[in-house]
Amino acid sequence: MSKKSRVVYLYDEDVGNYYYAPNHPMKPHRVRMAHNLIMSYDLLSKMRVLRPKRATPSDMTRFHTDEYIQFLQLATSDNSQSQQTLNEKFNINDDSPVFDGLFEFCQISAGGSISAAQELNDKTADIAINWAGGLHHAKKAEASGFCYIADCVLGILKLLERYDRVMYIDIDIHHGDGVEEAFYTTDRVLTVSFHKYGDFFPSTGHVDDIGLGKGKHYAVNVPLNDGMDDLSFESIFQPVMRRLIEWYRPQAILLQCGADSLTGDRLGVFNLTIRGHAKCVEYVKSFGIPLLVTGGGGYTVRNVARCWTYETAVLLDEEISDELPYNDYLGYYGPDYKLHLLSSNMDNYNSKEYLANIQEKVFDSIRHLPCAPSVQLWSNDNNLEKLLEDSDESDDEIYDERLCNKYLRTKMKLNTLKIDNGYDEDEILFPKHPPYNK
Repeated sequence: MSKKSRVVYLYDEDVGNYYYAPNHPMKPHRVRMAHNLIMSYDLLSKMRVLRPKRATPSDMTRFHTDEYIQFLQLATSDNSQSQQTLNEKFNINDDSPVFDGLFEFCQISAGGSISAAQELNDKTADIAINWAGGLHHAKKAEASGFCYIADCVLGILKLLERYDRVMYIDIDIHHGDGVEEAFYTTDRVLTVSFHKYGDFFPSTGHVDDIGLGKGKHYAVNVPLNDGMDDLSFESIFQPVMRRLIEWYRPQAILLQCGADSLTGDRLGVFNLTIRGHAKCVEYVKSFGIPLLVTGGGGYTVRNVARCWTYETAVLLDEEISDELPYNDYLGYYGPDYKLHLLSSNMDNYNSKEYLANIQEKVFDSIRHLPCAPSVQLWSNDNNLEKLLEDSDESDDEIYDERLCNKYLRTKMKLNTLKIDNGYDEDEILFPKHPPYNK
């Protein structure tokens, strides 16, 4: 019998206290709901539970600009109304608003991923879980798509202090653009994103977007269509991940488990069940590589809690009942009070031919590269931060001009500042609101 993994679970009880806006689909309270369900299944006793250190401004400026972090520290719902120029500069808007406790919320999310990475670095855990993390759209100097601080980037930078090569895997329905952009010119991080592509936020992540300079071929994008179901997702996810892991040989993995790819998500258009979503987690875990697991998107909060609870059990190799135990939010899970979801009858626009073509393009991208990159171990932070700088290597071949231009615009903006059952969990928590465009 194989030895069970040592799992550490990072949770700050204050994470559920924050509230974006009355009309906003992002609800930090979902992390508290997941924690309560995990506790009700008695899963906390099966792992080490830690309250993470909250990220400091100096932690955050390993990636983000000083002026952006200073803005987040000082911004309040009162003074932001008179700071329109700064709001535009840092992309503060209805999707990513200033709310009470914004900076503390960012400290919790980022601190969880940094602390989780440190646990893996210290070899005190094989798997580290931070469901409050995975906010993968945040950029170096601006908010984006409900995300302010790039906790995944900060977690990966921490992992790179110990590990030569880190892989980032993203199963959120939205493209992991912020993380990809951060590491687009380095071969020390391989980013892999499975996402809805097309007229859908953030409209990046084409299969031909493969990196620049030293990072060319170290960004992998798997663009998908509406209606993705369990069998189709498994048919593309497992062969692609097997080939990439065997080729790149990562020494640590960060897996972003956005739950907006589930069936019935308020902002999503996929048709995955919780079992289908969790099968990705189980597959990545099976390689036995140090694993940092985060949350991400997810806007039908009762299903987010279900999903991350089940995936916690999967990471622990624990079987849990489909009958939900009593918990503080039991009324939200009616009328069936079950853990698992059934897929809908929506059409699946991901044909076998389409998926085979995407898979072949991914494999072609790395075919001429014989093996994983060899890197020199760097001994201090100053050298480590150099991997986030532009590559010196020329790249004369054709690349995705849209993403390149976006990357360059971000660089140019820096340092320019002068001075049914009667219960709907969303409606219980917050008033009705119009649809968002994330």
